[in-house]
Formats: sequence, C-alpha cells, structure tokens
Amino acid sequence: MKQQTIGKAVSLQGIGLHTGQTTKVSLLPASVNHGVKFRRVDIEKSATIPADPNKVASSNRSICLKVGDTEIYTVEHLLSALSASAIDNVLVEVDGAEIPILDGSAKEWLKLLKKAGKQEQEQKREFLIIENPIEFVDEETGAEYIALPSDTFEVKVLLDYETDALNGQYATLNKLEDYAKEIAPCRTFVLLSELEKLAKEGLIKGGSLDNAIVFADKKMSKKALGALAKKIGHSAAEFTIESGILNTQKLHFPNEAARHKILDLIGDLALINKPIKGKIIATKPGHQANTNFAKKLKAVFVEQKKLKGKPRYNPAIAPLYNSVQIQELLPHRHPFLLVDKIIELSDTHVVGIKNVTHDEYFFQGHFPGNPVMPGVLQMEALAQAGGILALSLVDPTVKWNTYFLKIDNAKFKNMVVPGDTVILKMELLEPIRRGVCQMRGTAYVGNKIVSEGDLTAQIVKREKA
Repeated sequence: MKQQTIGKAVSLQGIGLHTGQTTKVSLLPASVNHGVKFRRVDIEKSATIPADPNKVASSNRSICLKVGDTEIYTVEHLLSALSASAIDNVLVEVDGAEIPILDGSAKEWLKLLKKAGKQEQEQKREFLIIENPIEFVDEETGAEYIALPSDTFEVKVLLDYETDALNGQYATLNKLEDYAKEIAPCRTFVLLSELEKLAKEGLIKGGSLDNAIVFADKKMSKKALGALAKKIGHSAAEFTIESGILNTQKLHFPNEAARHKILDLIGDLALINKPIKGKIIATKPGHQANTNFAKKLKAVFVEQKKLKGKPRYNPAIAPLYNSVQIQELLPHRHPFLLVDKIIELSDTHVVGIKNVTHDEYFFQGHFPGNPVMPGVLQMEALAQAGGILALSLVDPTVKWNTYFLKIDNAKFKNMVVPGDTVILKMELLEPIRRGVCQMRGTAYVGNKIVSEGDLTAQIVKREKA
C-alpha cells in the first residue's frame, strides 16, 4: 500500500475539553514522508510539531505535544481517526491551544476526513512490523502491554477500575475496517469521584454531558451532587444518577468505556507516525502508559529500519562457496583469509560469513585477556567478500587481484568478540568502470550493525609468478 494524504483542505471548529476555548482546526494535504504535523496559526512564530511520542509534554487526561514554546493539547482523537483512515501525511492547523473535543468521540473527525477524501501518493508506506513478542509494563501506572506478530492490526483492551461502575470491561478490534462502526462513536469518560479533582487542576473547563460519560463510582446525595455541579460550572438540575451513569444519554455499547480506550490507544500509538502490523493487548491503559509504550515501539521501528537490509543466515543451508572454493577465487590464505562462506551472490550484492573463533591470530596481540576483533580487519573481511562479487562480474578465465583504493564513512558501532558470527554484506553502488568498483559494506552480528563503510577497490590482472 502506498502513502496517502487527504484530497482537499477541510476544517471545523469546536470547544476544547480542558481549555474551554473555541478553536478552528484545518486539515491540509501534505507531501510524502511529511507525516502528521501540527501548527498553531494564532502564534506569530509557531513551531511545527510532529506527532511523536518524544514530543509529548504532558499526558494528564490527554496528550499535549510541545516544541519550544508551542504546545497543542488533546490530539489523540484526531490522531486516532487519521490512523484508522490510513492517512499518512497531513498538516493540522489550529487557531488555539487545544483540538476540539466535539462529542467526545472520533465520529466527527471521520466525517470530516470522508469529506476531505483521500489522495494516493507515490511513496510506499513503511510499517512497524511486530516480528517477536514485545512486553511492556508501565511501573508508575501498572498498565501492561504485549505486542504479538500478526499480518494485520488488532487491538484488545481490558479495564478494571475496581468499582462496580467500571469493573472488568474488555473490548476487541479485529480489523481497522470495523473502526468506524465499532470504535469511532465511543465517547470519552470519567469517574464521578474524579470530577472535583480535575476541576481543581484547571482541566475539563469545556467538559459537559454532551461530550463525556460520567460513571458514578460513589453514592452522593442530591445536595452534594448539586454542589459538585456548581463547582464545575453546571446547574444542579443537570446532574442525576441513573443506572450508575451521571448522564441522561444511553451508552452506545455496554462496554463503551473499553472501546473508547481502544480509540485512545490507537491515537496514542499513532504518535509513532507509522502504521503497525501486529496485535496489541493492553491491560488498564492510559495516556501516560500509552505514550511510554509508543516510545518503546518507536525504538523497535528505528532498529528495524537500521536492519532492514540485514540478510538472513541459516547455517543448515549449504553455502554457494565454502572456504575451499573461496580460496580458488581469492589469493588470500590463512591467517589472512577472513571469509568462511558465501551465502548470497547477485550482480549487485554479495553476502559472506566470518565465524570468529577464540584462536584467531590477531587476538594474541589485540587486547589480550579481552579479545576484540580490530575494526580494520572487519573492513578487510568486507572487502574480501566484495572481491567475490567483483570477480563474478569479470572474465573468469583471467586471474585477478583486488586492491583497496580508499575507505569512506567507516563506522565501528559494536565490538566483535570470539564466538560471534559476522554477516558481511557488500552492495555495488554503481557499475564497475575501468576495474574500479565502489561498494557499500555492512557487517552484522545478531541484530546489531557492528561496522559499515564505503569501500572503493580496483581489480587488476594478476601477474604470473
């Protein structure tokens, strides 16, 4: 699937849940790889804020993103709708500090996005693919997460507020196609016992019974209920408790609270700015824990991107060339032959294997007692693998030697020690001209890049002895 932006600019306005201010939001099409970004148009020199878990300044009842002095609150419902709609690139312009709460769900955002339409773009989407189980526990909140491999995006949420009003709820979204019907209409919620505290903290100034569900987790007399209503800017007549809910509206689903937590989780994970292929199971999630989990997943994506070109090595599969066959191609011999196998070979790349043993000759003098393979020998091993590639592209009836001309951009990132299996990958950067070949080399141990560099060598006919 390719990246998408919206087809045309659209806008709406509404009241912010926490600031109580009316703001206008405009969604504008954006170019490929732009991602989702926010900009305040009411500030003369507004910073552009990317959706990024590392830009979260606060996660107290909503997500606040901040760059410099520019901040924007309550982005999660809009992000959730954008993510579920597969919109990768969009600029969000806001004439205030907070995204409107609307009816407390993502339903109105989906309507706006449907009005905007979609525009497919040239670049392919990059996915965060859950390849192995990832577990995370947020120590402060007690929220628990696990991400499991899956060909699609799935979410399951379990809630337990230890109160009869919200006890043991769970909800599942098996496919994003069901988001509009099953998740988007589900409204934000709060416990009755939390209202006064939130008001004292300067929050929920725009909260009302039209944009939030209040679950009655404690009993209150009509007098106390009326006093609470006045404290948070409502009339006493508005507040009546029916069926454990401080709201005359009916629930859209019996487990609407758990479904809204899925809505929030999708929005908070959208901070990664990459769609996910995996199944997420969350127990007692909240914005703070969601953000910390998003940071962990983003780190996984960054690592995946680094290792995107890493070859797969299965020692049970016979190599293309073993060490004996390699010696027929290269003039190197023990102790300077640093490639044991060739497992891949094409017109543009080669992959070799070096098994590092404790009795390597260089360990005798390189950090005795703490053996580390010298970085320059890692470059030499890459060069020898590259030599196999170069020789595969020239006349096989002629004997050739390859010589270094230069090494650029060499980086040594992790140590190579006895027992390591080094995967040596060399990629041709451009066609060989006049015997000069330029290659990009990357050496891996496990899931780590140990060294990399741009190597230039020349192929020369071997003179007869």
